[in-house]
Amino acid sequence: MYLLGTDIGTQGTKSVLVNEKGELISEGFKEYGVITPRPSWAEQWPDIWLDAVVETLAECVKKSGIKPSEIAGVAISGLYGGSGVPVDKDMNPLRPCLIWMDRRARAETQWVKDNVPKETIFGITGNYVDSYFGFTKMMWIRNNEPEIWNKIYQFVTPKDYVVYKLTNQLAIDYSSAGNIGGVFDIKKRTWSDEMCQILNIPRRMLCERIVKSSDIVGPLNREFSNRTGLLEGTPIVAGGIDAPVAQLCAGVLSEGEHVAMAGTSMCWGSVHGGQYLTPGLVSMPYVVYDDQKIYTFGGSATSGALARWFRDEFGQYEKEVSKNTGISAYTLLELETNGIGPGSEGVIVLPYFMGDRSPIWDPDARGTIMGLSLYHTRAHVYRAMLEAAAYSLRHNMEEAIKVGMKLDPDCWIVGGVAKSNFWVQIFADITGFNMKRLSKDVEAPFGDAFLVGLGTGVFDKPERIKEWGDFRPVITVNQENHALYNKYYKVFRDLYENTKNIMKELVEI
Repeated sequence: MYLLGTDIGTQGTKSVLVNEKGELISEGFKEYGVITPRPSWAEQWPDIWLDAVVETLAECVKKSGIKPSEIAGVAISGLYGGSGVPVDKDMNPLRPCLIWMDRRARAETQWVKDNVPKETIFGITGNYVDSYFGFTKMMWIRNNEPEIWNKIYQFVTPKDYVVYKLTNQLAIDYSSAGNIGGVFDIKKRTWSDEMCQILNIPRRMLCERIVKSSDIVGPLNREFSNRTGLLEGTPIVAGGIDAPVAQLCAGVLSEGEHVAMAGTSMCWGSVHGGQYLTPGLVSMPYVVYDDQKIYTFGGSATSGALARWFRDEFGQYEKEVSKNTGISAYTLLELETNGIGPGSEGVIVLPYFMGDRSPIWDPDARGTIMGLSLYHTRAHVYRAMLEAAAYSLRHNMEEAIKVGMKLDPDCWIVGGVAKSNFWVQIFADITGFNMKRLSKDVEAPFGDAFLVGLGTGVFDKPERIKEWGDFRPVITVNQENHALYNKYYKVFRDLYENTKNIMKELVEI
């Protein structure tokens, strides 16, 4: 049998078709954008996700030449959808979804801090409060768009909206429910009536059917069978939030193992039995062992987005050369940093171009370039951008270590950033952890495909994911570079602490 996995990302959707050994048969990708009506606002209409899923699934089926009857099913993971899609009783979207990177719910976040004891919300949900979390975004809609709020039937996550369209069945998996924060009881694995009442979010607006990530939500309906080329009745499996599904693709099932998913943003995490909850990081049920294990992660809002922003704003030459030669503009920019050592010769970048999540939880944080002189070049700044993402990863790792997590000396890294040997070496040298990579850059869709196998009985237990491993050589830490980066990392940390009040003043102006 063959397995289809799809991941709905912030800037694009990718589908992969694999066989039972995890070997890639075909893939499809579609890119799209984010609506940013104001600084720090970010939203998307759900139809771009649905269209991208349909197109990439159809592309996989067509390219593969596989008979649809040989495809066991489809699982769909997705970006953290923040508020989720507010829909009416006919399941029509009422407004765009406020996605994870939207930071508009400042007043709502402050209200929770002022009115809900930290021990209450953290004790129930395993998380604290920030405008990153979905429940604060729901509160923003209630407080600012009452005409929308009064029409809302439910909030539906991005991938669950697509699953509904494919199956006419409404459900949410445990990881997606837990990532909403605020209203989900992480110990009881259900919605918290107490927190719903405190936050004035009606429980009826939250999906009552909570399922495991490997559960079949329903069969593919006729409309989307015709549009994808899949058989009507093909099982559609729940999937989960993209970060833990990407973690699964590396075969991570045990405490101590940890993975950095480095794409547009960075999500780094590990799994445990629930003993390492901390308000400094984000926790949710894991996508396998959903009722037993917790996935705790730290997330920085920008990673690959830093390189992409620099390329788009300052890399026009490299983009033109790339068109003519086929060599990636990112590779060309990296080559220009030859001769520039660790620390970018005194240039430090704070990567907070969209505020940031853990562990600083500061929507007012801003991107900062420090240390420039007339000696420095564009290449210095580019390398400093790459280093900034790695400093942020280290900061999140230290937050986990602080609460007692024991981390293996090797860290998995998956996602688009993992394609760059140069950047991955920087991650190793700054964090002090060796970096392990899969041989194929398939990340979350690969984990989705495995969930299909688990949910349809192709596989009998989660440990079978270990058999899918096919790895590149480990990138080891250069200890001399690490020692130098330790000094720069201290400056990185101090720079934020010494400028965060100025950043807040700047935002208020």
